[in-house]
Amino acid sequence: MNVVPDKLAPETSATSATSAPTPPRRRRRVLRVLVVAIVALAVALVGNWWIVEGRWIESTDNAYVQGDIAVLSARIEGDVTAIHVADNQFVHAGDALISLDPADWSARLAQARGSAAEAAAAIATARRQVEQSRVAIDQAQAAIDQANAELTRATAEAGRSGALVGAGWTSRQANEQAVADQSKARAQLDAARAQRSSAEQALAVASAQVTQAEAHAVTAEAAERLAANDLSYTTIRAPFDGIVGNRAAQLGQHVTPGEQLIALAPPPAALYVVANFKETELHRMWPGQKVWLTPDIDTAATVTGRVDSLAPATGALFSLLPPENATGNFTKVVQRVPVKLVIDPAAAAAARWLRAGLSVTAEVDTRDHGGTKLGVFGAAAATLGLK
Repeated sequence: MNVVPDKLAPETSATSATSAPTPPRRRRRVLRVLVVAIVALAVALVGNWWIVEGRWIESTDNAYVQGDIAVLSARIEGDVTAIHVADNQFVHAGDALISLDPADWSARLAQARGSAAEAAAAIATARRQVEQSRVAIDQAQAAIDQANAELTRATAEAGRSGALVGAGWTSRQANEQAVADQSKARAQLDAARAQRSSAEQALAVASAQVTQAEAHAVTAEAAERLAANDLSYTTIRAPFDGIVGNRAAQLGQHVTPGEQLIALAPPPAALYVVANFKETELHRMWPGQKVWLTPDIDTAATVTGRVDSLAPATGALFSLLPPENATGNFTKVVQRVPVKLVIDPAAAAAARWLRAGLSVTAEVDTRDHGGTKLGVFGAAAATLGLK
């Protein structure tokens, strides 16, 4: 009776061991299930994000901050006498940046003013001569009138004297005197007419002199303005609000026209981004769409903006050597089109990192509405109506 249980005990224990799985195998099975569930959830989240958000976002890291930087140069020759700004200083439009020695240019301005005054005096003199010529013409006309009257009287007197001489009522001498007076009156009339003609010619000459003097005055006034402009160029001023940089001018340096002295960069509010998108990414892009700009200098400092405009041609066509595709060794290359992106003023004022030339990643929301940028979980929440 005792032997039978002893033989059955090992069999029973072996059967129990094979029927129940060991704990390590169970844990591996549970782990596989969890991994599959996590992968499925991740795929679902990513797929949902792609449908809700990702497929509408066009992104490129070929984007750079740019600004209309003005490189200021000397317009006249001179020595640098003062530098009014420090490196990287913010200045306002019209602020003095660099001063050149004004001594020579002040003297030239005084010389030009003297020439202008001389030209003005020449105009006054010529106009007086015109008035004198007109007075001379009036005098000559009065002399003509007087000579005409005298000729009329002398002609009548000569006629009466001739009639009296024929009748024996007067002497031949008196008749000859009357005829001589007539000839004298005629000569005086001719002289008065000649005097008037001379006065008219003098008037024409004086009028031409007035025109010439006025032309000289215009030239002198223009020279005076040019001299005043040259004097004003001795002070180089900021053309707009901005930050000075790349200062090449040194105190006491002799500069020549066209020599670059200092650069002025626009403030952050005036900066913009040029993003070079592939041609396959532009079919849903147009001005006004919302943009997110993430700088490489700080990936957590994303700013918002909008699409301002698209370039009229690809960047390759604006290069120094445009491509010529009508060749036998043609290779198709995806082209890129520059897109100008402007930054929201409030975001630009708060972004301390904004500097021209920095690299950014640009993401354009091509949906009809400029919505809020959503991540994977944000897209899932939006789909579930939780956000």
